[in-house]
Amino acid sequence: MTASPSEPGARRAPYDLAVVGAGSAGLSGAVTAAELGLSVALLDTSAQTGGQFYRHPAPALGAVRPEALHHDWSAYSDLRRRLTGSSVAHLAGHHVWSTVREDDGTWTVHAVTGADGSGERPVRIRARALLLATGAYERQLPFPGWTLPGVVGAGGAQAMLKSGLVLPGRRIVVAGSGPLLLAVASSLAAAGARVPAVVEAAGYLRYARSPRALAANPGKAVEALLHGAGLLRHRVPVRLRSAVTEVHGTDRVEAVTVTRLDADWRPVPGTGRRITCDALAVGHGLVPQIELATTVGCATRTLPDGTLGLALDDLQETSEPGLWAAGETGGVGGAALARTEGELAARALAARLLGRRTGEGRIAELRRRRDRMRAFADVMSAEHAPGPGWQDWLTDATDVCRCEEVTAGHVREAVADLGARDARTVKLLTRAGMGWCQGRMCGAAVACLAARGGTPEPPAERRPFAVPVRLSTLAALSPLDPPSSLDEDPAGPAAPPPEAP
Repeated sequence: MTASPSEPGARRAPYDLAVVGAGSAGLSGAVTAAELGLSVALLDTSAQTGGQFYRHPAPALGAVRPEALHHDWSAYSDLRRRLTGSSVAHLAGHHVWSTVREDDGTWTVHAVTGADGSGERPVRIRARALLLATGAYERQLPFPGWTLPGVVGAGGAQAMLKSGLVLPGRRIVVAGSGPLLLAVASSLAAAGARVPAVVEAAGYLRYARSPRALAANPGKAVEALLHGAGLLRHRVPVRLRSAVTEVHGTDRVEAVTVTRLDADWRPVPGTGRRITCDALAVGHGLVPQIELATTVGCATRTLPDGTLGLALDDLQETSEPGLWAAGETGGVGGAALARTEGELAARALAARLLGRRTGEGRIAELRRRRDRMRAFADVMSAEHAPGPGWQDWLTDATDVCRCEEVTAGHVREAVADLGARDARTVKLLTRAGMGWCQGRMCGAAVACLAARGGTPEPPAERRPFAVPVRLSTLAALSPLDPPSSLDEDPAGPAAPPPEAP
């Protein structure tokens, strides 16, 4: 059920569980926990459930068949049906900016409301346990011209199509690295766009070198074949070991240069080819969104593609007792893996909170399934990890940090002349990463440039606030007031969800 922040009647007792994120992992965890008898609050920034994977049009757009743009829609439909029939308090439009462990062992979740987090009322949720299912965001590597209008993230292009039923252009090159590119290209082509090429910087040899992971996950092969068949049907060529190394245009994208790469992702001289287009959808994989966890001290691990994920035990618990995580927070692996981890975490935490077993056979089955899919995800992550030679794409005039307009030349100067050896020092010397995105867009690139050809140190994912917060919101949080499970700005009415039955 959905709880409105304008409903009267404050709930003073903490929930058993607060779940942050209503994508595949969060939905699975929330409905499972509720079905096991826990009181659950589910918070998400979006007005609709489904997360990025199952993003779908708003009802006002009148989409007749939203499932046509999705793979495995029936799994989401089942979760949505279970949510509707459950006691879960679904708090849509809640942007969680901080989580705090209280002295009594409970958790306080701080959020702001509104479509973009600009609502007037700060919200606090108290819970005995916390499940983070915050997903991931796209990794972008800069190149000359990437700031031109018409250059969008690969996942962003897919989101535009799924939620707005619009295309970023009519002739769209899809580029970067990772299996998401095939899904994006086939979706764009099916929606009527002309896709001159899919440009993949890596290859697929590592998959063939891991036959056990492939054999254990036949669904992934079927999914790849479906996307491949769609590309063949629309005559979309796939160029492996290649990258868009420059975008051309004045007011917007007019063409791109596609260049062959060597094994380290260095451009091969003389192989550049110009392709006319009016949009570029580009992305180099996904980065786990873990700042809510790392801010409270959760341990991390370096993933095969060089990004950081949360270090989780065999039942999805973090290094902080009472805080579980599921889905892309532990490493990117897709919707099926996220659903499995969400249910596993819910069953494990329910057993602890209820003090009794909650289906040991089912937990063992979920662990086996999780391990099988996670092994494939690690192969995928390693295969599409950026090679060190991508930095040769950059000219000194190329913007690396878009927010603060810091060029590659300025970063290189900080490293060569001023002694910077990590992304944090570069940030202090150049302001790279101090803008609106707080380094999410440029952090990987700055870390690589600071490493000077060595192994880059993953950017620290520790931010006091996970989303922008107004000073008035902070001022409204008096430390003298004990937090209720949902407290709002004293200037306005309380805004609790109804008591869970």
